[in-house]
Amino acid sequence: MVKKAIKYAILAFGLLFIYTPIFLLVVFSFTPAITLGSWEGFSFDLYVQLFNNAKIMGIVKDTVLLALFASVISTILGTIGAIGIFYSKKKAAAAANVMTRIPVINAEIVTAISLALIFAAVALQRTYFSLLIGHVVITLPFVVLSVIPKLKQMDGNLYEAALDLGATPSRALFKVVLPEILPGIMAGFMLAVTLSLDDYIVTAFTKPTGFDTISTYVYNSIKVPQHSALPQLRALSAIIFLIIVVVVIVLNTVNKKQKKFKEIND
Repeated sequence: MVKKAIKYAILAFGLLFIYTPIFLLVVFSFTPAITLGSWEGFSFDLYVQLFNNAKIMGIVKDTVLLALFASVISTILGTIGAIGIFYSKKKAAAAANVMTRIPVINAEIVTAISLALIFAAVALQRTYFSLLIGHVVITLPFVVLSVIPKLKQMDGNLYEAALDLGATPSRALFKVVLPEILPGIMAGFMLAVTLSLDDYIVTAFTKPTGFDTISTYVYNSIKVPQHSALPQLRALSAIIFLIIVVVVIVLNTVNKKQKKFKEIND
């Protein structure tokens, strides 16, 4: 009983440590005070100012579009790569797996500097294209790591059975393999979107001049203590947090329903 109480206390402390700053941002997004920690009455003024701020809304749109473009490319390439690794010979698959894990373990600043040096070496200016490549590089390995476990869980005889029944390799791939690993593909896509939206380091090294994402704009705003948009960023943070919570709840609900449906059918 005492051990359980200690475990729950440690868990509660950890959650409190992680989420208290976020909850403070959410709470103080409902007051128009310029300084965080100062309460000037309950109000939705910051949210009104946020949605009326054309610059921030444009940055949010650009950030979301960039994340979607990079994630779609990463998901397509990552799924192809995962299938290729899975059906390769053991030595080739092992080598490819190691290469896939290196970008995940590697410090992001190293990746960012490497990309910047490569772009400079090939005389490629920092453009939207270089930024897109940077985001694909950091998100693609996570898609591969999300898809491969689903390939391992799949019944390997399904693909062979489809071929025996007359399906071409491409038809068997789209009709049998992809539907089986679809949850892994979606998980990889969602992870890629999250990583792209959140990234600062690679973005800072590859983005064109004058282009900002949410992360770079927030960082540049914080460097100026009296920046006019700082209070509005509290409201933006609260909205992002709310969206993430809703997405997590929806995904968990869908996964639970799918598990129950499979258990009933089995």
